[in-house]
Order: sequence, then C-alpha cells, then structure tokens
Amino acid sequence: MSVQMVLLPVFVQVALTFALLIWMALTRRETLVSGETKIRDIALGEPNWPKRATQIANCFANQFELPVLFYVLIALALPLRHADLFIVLMSWVFVVSRFAHARISVTSNDLGLRSTIWLAGVLVLLAMWIYFALKILLLI
Repeated sequence: MSVQMVLLPVFVQVALTFALLIWMALTRRETLVSGETKIRDIALGEPNWPKRATQIANCFANQFELPVLFYVLIALALPLRHADLFIVLMSWVFVVSRFAHARISVTSNDLGLRSTIWLAGVLVLLAMWIYFALKILLLI
C-alpha cells in the first residue's frame, strides 16, 4: 500500500475534527455576540452553552476519544510496513462510522442510533488492532 492510500483516511478524519472545531467556534461566537450566552456564565468552563453549541462541542470532543486509537494504529502500522489492504479498507469503514456518528450527534442526537454507529466503529477498530497485533506477534 502506498503511503498516500494509508494516510488518506487519516487526513479525512483530521478534516472532520477541524471542521467540527471551526463549527463549534463559530456557533459559540454567535451565541456570545447575540447575547444568548454571557461570558461570565462560561468563563470558568461552566457548561452553560446553549443546546446546539453543546451538541457540536460534544461531537468535537468525541474526536479525541476513539479516533486516538485509530491514529496510533496507523502511526505504528505505516513505518512497520503492516498497513496493507485490510488496514486501509477498515480505516475507511472506521472513518465513515465517525462521520455517521458525528452527523447523528449534531442532528437528531438519537442515542440508540448513535450508540449503534459508535459500536460499529469500535468493532471495526478492534478488528484492526487484533489483525495488526497478530501480524506483528506471529511475524506474518
């Protein structure tokens, strides 16, 4: 696998994270400018943002949970030359699951559906880690 093919899903996941960051910042700024949120109410990190801003912020924060294990896996697999077709395909499935999870989080926030998509991403990432570990440990 080429480096570009291995890293493209990583770049897409990073793009999702930055898009959410920018969206969160703009939404928060809008609530401050409109007066809906007062600086004194959030200055010490109090959770006093409106629902919409909180949804986006929570979705942004989620990008630093499960995806960290994805980044570590790719960071290890690439230089060890174990980033093969399976890893690349599963990377795409994982990233698509993160986009689906993000979309649900910032729209309906349907906990049942969101949890199902989250679990799918977890299982894909777990399969990737097991596959990678077996390749390393069994010298495949």
